[in-house]
Amino acid sequence: MSSIVIVGLNHRTAPVEIRERLAFPADTIGHSLRGLVEREEIVEGIILSTCNRVEVCVLAGGESYKGATAVKEFLSATHGIARDELNGYLYHYEGEEAVKHLFRVSSSLDSMVLGEPQILGQVKDAYGYAAEFRTIGPILDKFYTKAFSVAKRVRTETKVASSAVSVSYAAVELAKKIFGNLKDKTAMLIGAGEMCELAARHLLSAGVKRILVTNRTFERAVKLAGEFDGMPVRFDELLSHLKMADIILSSTGAPHFILKKEDVEEVLRIRKNRPMFFIDMAVPRDIDPDANQIDNVYVYDIDDLNNVIETNLEERQKEAARAEEIVSAEVRNFLRWLEAQQVTPTIVMLRRKFEEVKNAEVAKAIAMLGPEDPKTKKVVESLATSILNKVLHPPITALKKDVDGRDVTELVATVRELFDLPENDEPSPPSTEARKEKEGGEIE
Repeated sequence: MSSIVIVGLNHRTAPVEIRERLAFPADTIGHSLRGLVEREEIVEGIILSTCNRVEVCVLAGGESYKGATAVKEFLSATHGIARDELNGYLYHYEGEEAVKHLFRVSSSLDSMVLGEPQILGQVKDAYGYAAEFRTIGPILDKFYTKAFSVAKRVRTETKVASSAVSVSYAAVELAKKIFGNLKDKTAMLIGAGEMCELAARHLLSAGVKRILVTNRTFERAVKLAGEFDGMPVRFDELLSHLKMADIILSSTGAPHFILKKEDVEEVLRIRKNRPMFFIDMAVPRDIDPDANQIDNVYVYDIDDLNNVIETNLEERQKEAARAEEIVSAEVRNFLRWLEAQQVTPTIVMLRRKFEEVKNAEVAKAIAMLGPEDPKTKKVVESLATSILNKVLHPPITALKKDVDGRDVTELVATVRELFDLPENDEPSPPSTEARKEKEGGEIE
């Protein structure tokens, strides 16, 4: 019997030096996917490779443990790493646990940052590669499109991704609370480090009109300003340009305040008391906290931002509980569909086999009865059909019966073994037309 198997590692189970050794570059993913499904135990396959996780999801054609072993051997052979070296870092899921895992990953419930949006796009990319290189068929196709639907439900029905959980994003969210719309605002970055750069990207995505950048090394200010189509400012001209800024983000290595209370008071006077929002991300602080006493001046330091993040993480955790309920319900729905894919072909094959036996025996009996008599033939066929239906009723009823917690895969395997039924034909990959249709609209 076929089964869904996921084997992988992530930021919790393996350090970055192991994860990077198992990564699959985009320019070689097609070759890797084809090598994966060429293995005898694997019918369909998808590879997800990000900076925080590498996961291989397959539809195994036989015993699930054989599928898991095949994937581990594939990872080992592809990357030239001994199996023994990988064993301590890999996890693997089968059946229901595999379904739950993918739904949680796609919904960002298994991410380093709970609720981050990037992972869904990465899972969709993995699906796209597998569709392009024709390494998926109807089971994994349905599995992944269902995962996208689950992620959409989690995103729209909960607030698991709605609050800021990074310093730079929290700073922008605070700016929105003070100014509302940021579309006509000017921001100034004091310092050209990574934190200011990230905050600037968030500000621009929130609609900030203009970015000014100043740094003690003017060349760095020029370089960063160029990335945002902004204006570089020499550090000794900071105060003369500060009047232009509504939002000021500061993150320097200065050992003392670079903006004192009296500096801010003078700038606010020139601005005719228009509000100013200061985000001090530096330790030691860049901005005199006494400036917060000035009307229409708002100063937040790194502790204020961390408090916002901590509160938001608590809110995300509360929302995550609701998201997990959605995932659990959708897992049950998908498993019912998956069971039907296993049960229906078995019932069809069971009835077909007994129909063939019945037809052969009816023909033999009629031949033994002498010259063909329509009435006799009808009686014999009716009798044979009645016996057939009575014999098949118990196994077919057992296969169709919906009993929570039972192992349908094992039951189907038992029925096939008892009645010597063949395995299903291998499913074919989705057609080009089907993939184009799917890529063209929202996946449900």
